This record gives sequence, C-alpha cells and structure tokens, in this order.
Amino acid sequence: MIDKTVQTLAEAVAGIRDGATVMIGGFGGAGQPAELIDALIEQGARDLVIVNNNAGNGDTGLAALLKTGRVRKIVCSFPRQADSHVFDGHYRAGKLELELVPQGNLAERIRAAGAGIGAFFTPTGYGTELAKGKETRRIDGRDYVLEHPIRADVALVKALRGDRWGNLVYRKAARNFNPIMATAAAVAVAQVSEIVELGALDPEHIVTPGIHVTRVVRV
Repeated sequence: MIDKTVQTLAEAVAGIRDGATVMIGGFGGAGQPAELIDALIEQGARDLVIVNNNAGNGDTGLAALLKTGRVRKIVCSFPRQADSHVFDGHYRAGKLELELVPQGNLAERIRAAGAGIGAFFTPTGYGTELAKGKETRRIDGRDYVLEHPIRADVALVKALRGDRWGNLVYRKAARNFNPIMATAAAVAVAQVSEIVELGALDPEHIVTPGIHVTRVVRV
C-alpha cells in the first residue's frame, strides 16, 4: 500500500544533508512552508543552497533560516524588501552568496528541470550583468541568453490538501512556485492543512500528482 504520509515534521525533513540544494515554495509569506522551515532549522543541516522567490521577511520563516548562518547561497528574484534585514546583514558582511535571477527566468529554470529540458534561450537579462559569461544568440532578429535548469536535492512545499499518495491541491495564490518546485527536486516534501481519503480530491483539481511527492505531513 502506498502511503507517503509521515507523522511529524522531524520525519518530513529527515535526511536533508549538509550542502544540499533546497527549494522552498512561496511568494513572500503566501504559500511558504513555514513549519517545514522551522523543522529544517531544528534538523541542523548546514552549508545549504536555498532557492526561493524572496530572501526572507522579518525574523521568521526563511529569514529565521538565514539567521542561523547555515545557508551558504541563495538563488532568488527579490532579495531586498523593507523588512529583509537578515538577508541584508548577512550579504553585506560577506556571509551569504547571492545569485539574482529575474522572476520569469527563475520560474522557467525550475520548470525546465522538472520537464527534462536541457536549457532554453530567453531575451530576459540580455545585455545586463545577469547575462555575463553566458552564451547568447540572435534568433529572428532578437538577442537571447541561454539559461540552464535549476535542480534541487529537496523541495519544501505547502499545499492546502493532500492524500496518502501525495496528490496535492493548493489554496489560491499560495500555489505560486510550489507545484514547479515539487517536480524539480529529487525529494519533495509537502506540508498540508488536511490529509483526505483517496478519491476525495477531484482529479480535475489536483495540481501536483503524487508521483512528484515523496512525503506528506499535516500541519
């Protein structure tokens, strides 16, 4: 019998190794798996590479993870906000490496990893510092830069409901990066508000099929 549910957050994040690349879903606080992040902090993995749309807000969630000093590098689109003081402090002190990726490119690089695409050309970033050292090409009179997929060892995602097979549905805009991150990691861990019986999720509403999900924990 397939049952991907685990009983505790500690079980959900078990095995995340030092040096791992970890994708964390969310757009700011919307759809961010805060409890899984807290469990990762408790778990103790260090020298991490984090992939997220932002670089943390205030002192909780992703910002709390950065504050531990166990993140070596962050790959994101919007590192600086009014309350991104944790990121600012670590970056200015040289304690944190940043790879800045335009938001559309970030989404497509993650999606490409899940879809098995080797690389793709995009006009976004051409002619800027973000294209430095990358292959470029002119296609139909327009200049493009080559971008490669972003893959992860682990994805931490948040969904509204899931079943024991790992099928997931999301709540409105909290869906954001979560579905594509679940496809782009070797291990995808989902926190859900509710675990339902098999068949309770309308197949037409399932966004992330269970084949992409490794563990499900109810929070």
